[in-house]
Amino acid sequence: MAEEPVNVNEFQELARRALRKMYFDFYNGGAEDQHTLKENEEAFHRITFRPRVLVDVSRINMSTTILGYPTSAPIMIAPTGMHKLAHPEGEVATARAAAACNSIMVMSFSSTCTVEEVASSCNAVRFFQIYVFKRRDLTAMVVQRAERCGFKAIIFTVDAPRIGRREADIKNRMIAPQLKNFEGLLSTEVASDKGSNLAASAAARLDPSVCWKDIEWLRSITSLPILIKGVLTAEDATKAMEVGVAGIVVSNHGARQLDYSPATITVLEEVVRAVGAKIPVLVDGGVRRGTDIFKALALGAKAVLIGRPVLYGLAAKGEHGVRQVMEMLKNELELTMALSGCPTLKDITRSHVRTEHDRLNCRL
Repeated sequence: MAEEPVNVNEFQELARRALRKMYFDFYNGGAEDQHTLKENEEAFHRITFRPRVLVDVSRINMSTTILGYPTSAPIMIAPTGMHKLAHPEGEVATARAAAACNSIMVMSFSSTCTVEEVASSCNAVRFFQIYVFKRRDLTAMVVQRAERCGFKAIIFTVDAPRIGRREADIKNRMIAPQLKNFEGLLSTEVASDKGSNLAASAAARLDPSVCWKDIEWLRSITSLPILIKGVLTAEDATKAMEVGVAGIVVSNHGARQLDYSPATITVLEEVVRAVGAKIPVLVDGGVRRGTDIFKALALGAKAVLIGRPVLYGLAAKGEHGVRQVMEMLKNELELTMALSGCPTLKDITRSHVRTEHDRLNCRL
């Protein structure tokens, strides 16, 4: 492999070389047999293009807005935990890279920098991702701190009443570092005579009783718009609409929760149809190329969120590596739009892609 990566996938190997095995496996691994982990990427490969020709593509405009906030492209940074395991500057480096790329970063509840540190690192639009702990006061505290620090939306992860079985972490006896936003309030010292300390910590903290009515509780503690992350069905998308969320993230938690749940790109269209353009639908999981982003947009996503590649870039080259990852994806999306005959995002339509379902219908 050339010393300088030419695509996002090459950062994975650079990260493998840079990180301790325990930490690389933590970032890289999925749940149980890792079927969904593989499918998240491979499902994109089964979608093909129907490009248009003789379209003026001398100027390509990828800019858009997310919840009214302008961004240079429909590419956001997904919430991923514990960035200081990848690089000493942690989430601060990631935030600066996002700001430099005019992209929106979603900061994780499980971060190794505080909301105040990230907020003061640079001027940018940021969202904040949360879980609901058994101690609701701690969740409320950090949400209100994020709001005071200028974060613009709350992303509520809804697919983790319990943590998935991540066998690499069990084998490595993964140790959970201190979550900076809860320093002095929560201890990482959780009794676990075997397996992952991280899993034991999550089991002790996460509230498995969380349900739809808790959206109203979240509204009572913040004035920020609330999006829910972890929807994979039309039924849950419809319910989300009923309780009045501001947006949906189609996600299977990076294949780290329920193995054999569907690849997100395969259910995106189902969710988009249920929502009916009333609220934005975002998607994460398996995005590794600009072509993947184009496919997601054609199937109705407002934007994609990038998770592991950002961590790989951070581990390999710090802030500069994250910027490289984001710029590579933007450049690839721009080229895909040009070669597909789409000078603007509005020109990308469902007719530009052919899915497995489309091919099956053609045979019938």
